[in-house]
Amino acid sequence: MKRSAALFFPLLREPPELPALVVALALALVPGCVTRGAHLEVVQERDQLREESARRGNRIELLEVSNAALSEERMALIDEIEDFRQTREVLEEKVDVLDRARGELETDLRERESEVVQGTEEVEQLRQTYEGLVGDLESEVAAGRIEIDRLREGLRLNLSQEILFASGSARLNRRGRAVIGKVAERLATVAQRIEVQGHTDGVAIAEALAGRYPSNWELAGARAASIVRVLGEFGVPPNRMSAVSFGQFRPVAPNDTPEGRARNRRIEIRLLPAEGPSPADPPASE
Repeated sequence: MKRSAALFFPLLREPPELPALVVALALALVPGCVTRGAHLEVVQERDQLREESARRGNRIELLEVSNAALSEERMALIDEIEDFRQTREVLEEKVDVLDRARGELETDLRERESEVVQGTEEVEQLRQTYEGLVGDLESEVAAGRIEIDRLREGLRLNLSQEILFASGSARLNRRGRAVIGKVAERLATVAQRIEVQGHTDGVAIAEALAGRYPSNWELAGARAASIVRVLGEFGVPPNRMSAVSFGQFRPVAPNDTPEGRARNRRIEIRLLPAEGPSPADPPASE
């Protein structure tokens, strides 16, 4: 019983020693496992760092390429901005030119509008003057001794010599003075210039008058000047009048008949477009 017990009890004592061995073996194995795992982690981290470095290197290369492209684009934009600036300057100059041209056109338009208004007023005034002269000189017009015509830019009065002057004379007779007085009433307020033209026939000056009027030039000029003087006496502003001699060189009919010569001996009073300062304006200083 004791041996059996002895044999039994040793067996009973050994099992408790097994855990220590297992522990020892486990402790021996654990350090090896930790080292391998750490190594794997280091290797993985290294590989990851290499990959990250490669990715960063690629990214840096991409950034450098992108930066170079941006630099080129920036230079292109600077050039484009400069082109725009120059274009803007050119356009601004053109705008200035157009503004000046517009101002000139507006000024010209205002002047033309003023001229149109003035022209309309002058046309109306000429119409009233024409109708007034026709009414005032109705009997002379009806008898054919006076002709009154409306021209594109004025009026023309054709007065026969027989109602104004004696043959070979430049002195206005009483009847002629009365006629010129009626004409003056209508011409005193018109804005147009008044040109008085003297015309004769083709017959040479008689010897008895040659000392005073050497040729038809002088006779026609003296008659025109006489009309101008009388118009001035009746209130027509002298600075709007002129006397012109055409002598025998602007006939309206042949000089080979008495009737033709009678038509050529005439005074024409023409209303022409105004030139220079108006009668109310002071003379221009030199």
